[in-house]
Amino acid sequence: MRVEPAVPADVTADVRAPLEASGAERADAPLLQPLNLLLDLAGEAMRARLFVVQSEGGAENCLRPDFTVAIARQHIASGRAAGAYWYEGAAFRASSGADRPEEFVQVGLEMFSPGGGSVEAADAEIAGLAWRAAGAGGRGDLSLWLGDVALFSAFVESLDLPEGLAARLKRVAGRPRLLWNELSRVGESDANGGGALAGLLAGLSETQAAVLLEEVWALAGVEPVGGRGPAEIAARLVRKAEAAKAPALSEGQADAVRAFMAIDDQPAYAFAKVRDLAGRNDAALKAALGGWEARLQELARVAPADATRFTPALGHAFDYYDGITFEVRSAGIGPERPVAVGGRYDGLLARLGGAGDARAVGCMVRPWRAWCDGEGAEGEA
Repeated sequence: MRVEPAVPADVTADVRAPLEASGAERADAPLLQPLNLLLDLAGEAMRARLFVVQSEGGAENCLRPDFTVAIARQHIASGRAAGAYWYEGAAFRASSGADRPEEFVQVGLEMFSPGGGSVEAADAEIAGLAWRAAGAGGRGDLSLWLGDVALFSAFVESLDLPEGLAARLKRVAGRPRLLWNELSRVGESDANGGGALAGLLAGLSETQAAVLLEEVWALAGVEPVGGRGPAEIAARLVRKAEAAKAPALSEGQADAVRAFMAIDDQPAYAFAKVRDLAGRNDAALKAALGGWEARLQELARVAPADATRFTPALGHAFDYYDGITFEVRSAGIGPERPVAVGGRYDGLLARLGGAGDARAVGCMVRPWRAWCDGEGAEGEA
């Protein structure tokens, strides 16, 4: 395993300082995390980037790839409606790149609150903390990139698409690669409905689909492994089949989505382009853009306007983000290696067993990427 080089202690302390000063509590997370849960959140393709650990006959776990899910689970278990927690520790992700460390240090903060009230102030606060923490490492080449999964959902609503197609687009909003795959099937339909078995399960209730799947396993003599039960697998297959049977985008609709995703500009100009592309059903979109005015007013106190960009195509490895997303990037090490990332993930709390109206937003900073030795060192392994 390639380990990230150590960062001078004073540099790490400087990067950590804005998060500590926020008043958040110190938190930690178990080194081992449940594999199935993370795959549910990030998709099966994420397995190749995880270090899987399994004892004989036991459930599969993995070395923690990040802290967000673990901290969220701990917050839910505490029973508290609100809380803010900062953390610092090693995270682990497998990489095929010889120059990428697989064990690296993250410093971050997660903020949770009950439902109700405005989210814009909290979004701006967390993005501002990420900006200050990233800049504390000494770099002078940083820029703040903003995105918004919820804005994409509101844009999709404005186009008056069929319900199944709109839902499918919204599900991949935070994962640009999957969205581009969807755009590539313009005018197509999937006669198999996502596969023969998925097609058989489509239209059944999840309980009925699970019973049918168990019967298929019994006839084939299959013993399921990995901890996923028939209900969970059947539900996924049903969703896949129903999504595949939805009509594809028309060429005009696909062009509008492509143009939306291609936006990359200073926020004021970016949002003007969004308005120009919107369809007739734009009430939700107008409300979402109004929220951005409040965020930008707060962020302007922290990040220079000429260093701030907005691009809807901003997505992260985990697809639990459902609101604002952001990255702090360094010109010296490029967009593929952000110094800090974060965003809003309200829906994750309900998926983890928390209150359905609870809210959550957080950020993570890589001290090694934030570090600069004063002579233009890239600070990257």
